[in-house]
Amino acid sequence: MTLRTNEIELLSPAKTVEIGREAILHGADAVYIGGPSFGARHNASNEISEIAKLVEFAHRYHARIFVTLNTILHDSELEPAQKLIHQFYDAGVDALIVQDMGVMELDIPPIQIHASTQCDIRTPAKAHFLGASGFSQLVLARELTLEQIKAIKAQTNTPLEYFVHGALCVAFSGQCYISHAKDGRSANRGDCSQACRLPYTLTDGEGRVVAYDKHLLSMKDNDQSANLEALLDAGIQSLKIEGRYKDMGYVKNITAHYRLLLDEILERRPEYYRASSGHTQIAFTPNVDKTFHRGHTAYFANGRREDIGAFDSPKFVGLHIGYVTRLGPDWFELETNEDLANGDGLNYMHKREVVGVHANTVEKKSTNDNGVIWRVYPNEKMAEFASLKVGMSVHRNRDQHWEMALTKKSSDRKIGLWLNLSETDTGLVLSLSDADGINTSTSVKLTLETAQHADKAEAGLRENLGKLGSSMFYAEQIDLNLSQAWFVPSSVINVYGLLQYCKFFCSNKRCNCSRISGFYLGTVAPEP
Repeated sequence: MTLRTNEIELLSPAKTVEIGREAILHGADAVYIGGPSFGARHNASNEISEIAKLVEFAHRYHARIFVTLNTILHDSELEPAQKLIHQFYDAGVDALIVQDMGVMELDIPPIQIHASTQCDIRTPAKAHFLGASGFSQLVLARELTLEQIKAIKAQTNTPLEYFVHGALCVAFSGQCYISHAKDGRSANRGDCSQACRLPYTLTDGEGRVVAYDKHLLSMKDNDQSANLEALLDAGIQSLKIEGRYKDMGYVKNITAHYRLLLDEILERRPEYYRASSGHTQIAFTPNVDKTFHRGHTAYFANGRREDIGAFDSPKFVGLHIGYVTRLGPDWFELETNEDLANGDGLNYMHKREVVGVHANTVEKKSTNDNGVIWRVYPNEKMAEFASLKVGMSVHRNRDQHWEMALTKKSSDRKIGLWLNLSETDTGLVLSLSDADGINTSTSVKLTLETAQHADKAEAGLRENLGKLGSSMFYAEQIDLNLSQAWFVPSSVINVYGLLQYCKFFCSNKRCNCSRISGFYLGTVAPEP
């Protein structure tokens, strides 16, 4: 299904199926992932059987799964690619992200095709052409301004997708040939050598050094946190996070960050609505500075800027936390307002290089008006840090407490359920309706007995109706339309029984069938 007008999608990356599941639980409306071949990330491939499991999980929330098939294909690869596309379709994949126009000429099933950012869509004419050619979603080039996006939207009804976070390439989207020219490794074949992250020396026409050993082609990382609402108003419907090489912690953190920002906008702007189902409950405070980045830039969204380069270092230096106050034979002391932990990753700048320090153990030594003095015992010998001096600024790029928190359950996603219990001449009727408007009801023959303690009986009914256990539902509202408080055995009214059977019976856990309704009121036994 394509995105409907004003339907907003948060699209997250997944290196693995496990990361894809967590992306959905942390608020993604869609996930893009690599298959076994032909993806533009060689080391981020997944078997079709595993992707099929991710599809099944995602569809429970009406979330979508896209597979990247975005390399330029050789003639000998067309037939294998065609076979692979049929397998993706059979696995339930919602769309393919492609660069090679030849895919459109293959004998493929009716699967959606999205035009990759590598198609370099920067003009209204190109967007109109690709939409008219059968692409169901267009991933725009990263280099566009808000005004250029508006101009493109005015010329096409095809949903537009745009990168809001992650790495940037120095070249126009899909038009980088540096790696191929330098090392024979083509970025358009999924084998970029990251030549733009290397240091270079720039000289003028007379051989004079303009910049020495600087990372002149390295870009800061894209961060459109402040522009989300403007992007929606410009016509973007799918907000994409870059990072199919990134780890679980990055995807959890960045997905949750944008989920919370988007939810705030959707709350204020009812004309926009979420592309998938459920309410996301984040169990931590997202922080874009805690996971890998080279510095942040909004790039060209608000017009060209000069401060878009990460020229000093393409590495992640993290957050400044304090200053060195003292050096010892196998330790140094650091004044900071942050809590440190064994295993933290610290670093400092020496000339143009980032020097990393792995904190083997840390000790809190004293407190003063400026913060806490910590003694850090590095994993390495202090002789390796001859460049470390008192007064130097120290950054932390690995926060052990933070990373450990993200290895645990850090989010949940549930769908609201409305429950209405009423009575008939022969028993009870229970009606269920979820947040997507899926309804079901059933009746059960039951001799109703007057409860001896009305308040207690009513409270018991509500409690048992609300027992949703570890299911994907939560009780949004429970209504009791009863003439009086009746005594009803818990075994009859327990919602958890319904959800457990629904989990067994229906792959999407949300079917609208009488067998489930019947089991809810104890009239149908689960199959073995």
